[in-house]
Amino acid sequence: MTPNSINKTFTSDGALGKVIPGFQPRQPQLDMAKAVAQTILDESQLVVEAGTGTGKTFAYLVPALLSGKKTIISTGSKNLQEQLFHRDLPLMVDALGFHGQVALLKGRSNYLCLERLSRQMIESHTTESNPELLSQLVKVRSWSSETKSGDLGECDAIAEDSVVIPTITSNNDNCLGKDCPNYQECFVLKARKKALDADLVVVNHHLFLADLSIKETGFGELIPEADVFIFDEAHQIPDIASQYFGQSLSSRQIQDLAKDIEIGYRTEARDMRQLQKMADKLSQSAMDMRIVLGDAGFRGNWRDAIQSLTVKREVERVTDALQLAIDVLKLTLGRSQLLDTAFERANTIKGRLERVCDVSITGYSYWFDTTPRHFTLHITPLSVADKFHEQIEMKGGAWIFTSATLAVNDDFGHFTSRLGLKPSQKFALPSPFDYATQAKLCVPRYIPEPNSSGLADKLVRMLAPVIEKNQGRCFFLCTSHSMMRELGERFRETLTLPVLLQGETSKQKTLAEFMELGNALLVATGAFWEGIDVRGDTLSCVIIDKLPFTAPDDPLLKARIEDCRLRGGEPFTQVQLPDAVITLKQGVGRLIRDNNDKGALIICDNRLVTRDYGGTFLASLPPIPRTRDLAVIQDFLISK
Repeated sequence: MTPNSINKTFTSDGALGKVIPGFQPRQPQLDMAKAVAQTILDESQLVVEAGTGTGKTFAYLVPALLSGKKTIISTGSKNLQEQLFHRDLPLMVDALGFHGQVALLKGRSNYLCLERLSRQMIESHTTESNPELLSQLVKVRSWSSETKSGDLGECDAIAEDSVVIPTITSNNDNCLGKDCPNYQECFVLKARKKALDADLVVVNHHLFLADLSIKETGFGELIPEADVFIFDEAHQIPDIASQYFGQSLSSRQIQDLAKDIEIGYRTEARDMRQLQKMADKLSQSAMDMRIVLGDAGFRGNWRDAIQSLTVKREVERVTDALQLAIDVLKLTLGRSQLLDTAFERANTIKGRLERVCDVSITGYSYWFDTTPRHFTLHITPLSVADKFHEQIEMKGGAWIFTSATLAVNDDFGHFTSRLGLKPSQKFALPSPFDYATQAKLCVPRYIPEPNSSGLADKLVRMLAPVIEKNQGRCFFLCTSHSMMRELGERFRETLTLPVLLQGETSKQKTLAEFMELGNALLVATGAFWEGIDVRGDTLSCVIIDKLPFTAPDDPLLKARIEDCRLRGGEPFTQVQLPDAVITLKQGVGRLIRDNNDKGALIICDNRLVTRDYGGTFLASLPPIPRTRDLAVIQDFLISK
């Protein structure tokens, strides 16, 4: 791979020109491709912020494929992973005449487990079974005989959020490994073997970091050794790394264990009634503890919570139930593979519970969160920089990090310091879009203060006319679920247009409906701030309720603030502000997706104009012309 071969590929009569109709060479794309090629040759580190439209995917794929070195590409989401593997990669393989092997590897919860499917089929014929689940299982079984990959994402017969999926996939806790009767046919094993033999493997950050922190067991190393590591949507890595370099324990794990013990009793140890009793006690103890932890959707400090006598009592009950499970399961050892594995799991879960309850160990944040039916206890390291840096040193090779949002006011320090990176090169590529004519930004006058009472009502009154005039085609991105629900309700009472609300169906379905309707308002939160690509007229207005500072009581944020203080830093400017800037840049990135897009951005937060730090936000956004007058925005949208 020479600079010349890179240059030649990115010309209109080169390899890309031949497969992409109307391909025009772009200097920023070429600059990035050359930097990636050099980083691969030097086995160094590169950090590139590539604005929307720079064509970063091809800029890293071409040098990776031309290098002839084993490459891992990690993306932030399964959606991007599939788009990369099924759309962009085949195009480049074809263009460059690449003869190597490529593979897609997902986490094991995406693949059908034949052993668990057959157990569920037996279980579903019992008197208590749900006929709907049985019909889904039958559909999956008939699909299982024709699928090559076992990837449930390809099984159209069941919904992506079907409750049957967790019962027919394996996880680290319940996988039987080499003792499984279906070991040779195992889809996870096949996918991993394919990845081991491939020259380029596409994974996602969760999978990569689970492997890096050696969480996976049962199959040895999950992700093969490689010479080149490329991370797209790299801004997500520090937070995901924090999860994987810590530990967590959830009530779901305890209830899954109880369920498998029950299945073992019904299918292989029918003479041991105490298994059923013990499984019930285990499940009940987890449910009781969930109740004492309070409301759903809550994130709290576990160090504080465990001081409470009621919480302490429930922890003791769960510990006793796990000890009873270990004692009873010990009597069944050797009778059933499922129960043997359950014995190991009960020991692991008990050990993990003891570790999470030892809140005296410093350097970690201890926190918990709740959903309507479950709780999870977490220990998160205050910093992952040392651990991540250590892994890079150990693995060697070239490490490339790219995203549309990595810099804060042209400074990459916030990102590189969180991962302990020492890049030989770091730079930002400007977006090719003409923001001066394609977009307008408005911070409306007379906007109420963030968090003031009746804020949702006032926002609806101010913005409903703009949304109506624009015939919908609008995302309203909120910084909290409560604001999203309140706005959704008010807009439904006020607008004549369709109003979609995130969470009422799956993300994919919501997005498809928004695009199909063509005149809708979508009120959304977190999941729609990034990774959503709506081009053209379907989306021409993005409204953001306020600057996306993380809630100050968020346990992860508290931990990072604590770490920053310990190092003698200034938490607001070094932690809270950079985080909010990067999130805002992601939200703004939804608006202009190609050269022909036109659209308006409305940010309902005076602090952008009145506070000194507003300048940091504005300097980090694309150069969009600004106004404070909503009438100017209406005219701009009508003139499109």
